[in-house]
Amino acid sequence: MNWRGKALKFCDVAGLPALEPFVRLLAGEDVKEQFKGIAKFVVLPIAAMLVFLALWSAAAKTVVTDSMRLPSPTDTWAAGKELFAMHTAQRAQDREQKKEMTVQAITYLAQANRVTKQAAAATGEKKETLLANAMVLKKKALQAANFKPSSAPTFVDQIVTSLKTVFVGFLIATLIAVPIGVLCGMSPWCNAALTPFIQIFKPVSPLAWLPLAFLVIVWAYAGVKPGDSMFDKAFLISAVTVSLCSLWPTLVNTTLGVASVDKDYMNVARVLKLSWSQQLFKIILPASLPLMFAGLRISLGVGWMVLIAADMLAQNPGLGKFVWDEFQNGSSQTYARIAFSVLIIGVIGLLLDRVMICLRNLVSFGNPQAA
Repeated sequence: MNWRGKALKFCDVAGLPALEPFVRLLAGEDVKEQFKGIAKFVVLPIAAMLVFLALWSAAAKTVVTDSMRLPSPTDTWAAGKELFAMHTAQRAQDREQKKEMTVQAITYLAQANRVTKQAAAATGEKKETLLANAMVLKKKALQAANFKPSSAPTFVDQIVTSLKTVFVGFLIATLIAVPIGVLCGMSPWCNAALTPFIQIFKPVSPLAWLPLAFLVIVWAYAGVKPGDSMFDKAFLISAVTVSLCSLWPTLVNTTLGVASVDKDYMNVARVLKLSWSQQLFKIILPASLPLMFAGLRISLGVGWMVLIAADMLAQNPGLGKFVWDEFQNGSSQTYARIAFSVLIIGVIGLLLDRVMICLRNLVSFGNPQAA
């Protein structure tokens, strides 16, 4: 395959039709036709964004009250730069503190070694006193070496926490939904038994699931000391809420994908006398992957939307908590920071969706879809 074919295949699989006209231009294809594609996929979206920014600027001048106003695009961008600058400054400060504590740990250890040598030459009660002092110095050295800055999480830290939360919740949902979906797709009786539960619980809001998730997590953590568990309670509450709300699209699409496997494939499997596991892993799962990944794409999008509300209510230190804290803060920059966080939430959601589109197209057997 030449470079043109590889580039076009990449555009198809990655779900990036905007790049296709440029590839065809470089390959020497019809210039007029490719400029139409560029106008459609590049110029028109940019023009729409400029119109949106103009309307936003006009609205920012209009929506003003005695105590607050809608932030303009310029205010929002300035607030975003400030948030990232605060992260950089905080990390520099944390590194400086860590460096100071490391030097202190080395100093304590050197003192402990010196006192230990003195104890080796001493006898009686003086020796015991010196050894006790050396032990105290070693403990101080260990504490200084294990020092972790206790600064509040920055905006970037909260983005990372939100991503971790949504991926843990998405993983839990996938591990639950895919096996049940496969079972429902292969067994009409199982599908009939579970359909009422799916139809009842699928439309339930995350605001309703969260108190129940809170109860279960608090019960599970009864008697567990802080620091003994891998995950914080607020983190798990948000992740479980994400799971409960996002597993349904994957479950439904997996069921549909498995039930829609071409009957000719199954007839061939029976003729070849394939075992149940061979039918599952060689025929059913590969044939149902496109629909399964379409469900996973929807689930990840739902999970990302649910996460913001879950973080707000569970006080998990993610983007949702950041938005809520800023709203409660009520400073002059509150709404500019909230507007910037809304843009960041949207951009991250777009990137997650693009990743899932790419994965779905990779298993779509030569029939990729852009969106």
